[in-house]
Amino acid sequence: MVATLELDRRQPGPTAQDSWPADGDSESFVRSLYTDYGRVLLTNVSRLTGGDRYWAQDVVQETLLRAWRHADRLSPDRGSGSLMPWLSTVARHIVCNDRRSRGARPKEVNSASLAAVTTPDETETVLRRVVIDEALAALTPPQRTVVVELYLHGRTAQEVADLVGVPTGTVKSRAHYAIQAMQRVLKRRGFTP
Repeated sequence: MVATLELDRRQPGPTAQDSWPADGDSESFVRSLYTDYGRVLLTNVSRLTGGDRYWAQDVVQETLLRAWRHADRLSPDRGSGSLMPWLSTVARHIVCNDRRSRGARPKEVNSASLAAVTTPDETETVLRRVVIDEALAALTPPQRTVVVELYLHGRTAQEVADLVGVPTGTVKSRAHYAIQAMQRVLKRRGFTP
């Protein structure tokens, strides 16, 4: 269908300058296109866009812009007849390209839907971890090892004693003094046990 609307290159015809000597003529051509085909084209494109009138209007404008760019090939002097098939084909391609590009990019989110999204506030958890890290840093390395193994890894005093290579009583003693040191750091930071 589009092939019948293109120029027949075998027959010599007027050049673009012969058809459209000034910009005003191509403007009148586009206006006449809009007058003749605008309403029907908008109706057809509205169906292609699923009833989205704003999108359909954008597509019609883009279609007419492309017609203006090719005014020399679409002029009535060329004997192209009805331009509706050409305009419909161009509009359909624009809609298809728009759909493809919309599918390729992330979905747009408006501010109303952002307000509905809630995220948990992790500030308190992060602050606690920072304070606990500071408290652990205040311990001696043997005390820190005992606390980490007992309280973070959940091992028994006997398992920690076997792991570290000290008696069980030493593990309990280190844990006792480590807890006291950590409580002092936490108290300075405003945390109470």
